[in-house]
Amino acid sequence: MIGSRKIAFWLPPMASVMLALLFLYAATSKLLDFQQFRVQLGQSPILTAYADWVAWSIPLLEYVLALLLLFDLYRLLALYGAFGLMVMFTTYILLVLHFSDYVPCSCGGVLEDLGWTEHVVFNLFFMVLAILAIVLLETGKTQKTNV
Repeated sequence: MIGSRKIAFWLPPMASVMLALLFLYAATSKLLDFQQFRVQLGQSPILTAYADWVAWSIPLLEYVLALLLLFDLYRLLALYGAFGLMVMFTTYILLVLHFSDYVPCSCGGVLEDLGWTEHVVFNLFFMVLAILAIVLLETGKTQKTNV
């Protein structure tokens, strides 16, 4: 019982830090090689028409979520946003893998070196982490209001 309380207490902030670090790293690596990132988005069969807009909005969104994840006041909202972004990234990967002949990787840094299966597993790990943190925060919020 005490162990589960410790997990419930520590998991949301630790998950938030892990997600924040992931988003900071991903956004920074995209911006450091922005031209390549934008070109790869332009080669995407799904995002070609929106490549310029998406190339700026994704790193910006990743930075905003990374910042919000670090503050208790915004953590729950940011976790929902992080989960949603990871769902979109994973859905995009799966759509391109199943319905396109050409699959450009617009990921940056070491994430670029992952195979597609590993990338999906990596994303699923962070999605589960976000869900667990959300459930624990929502449950804790409900318990506080019922006391």
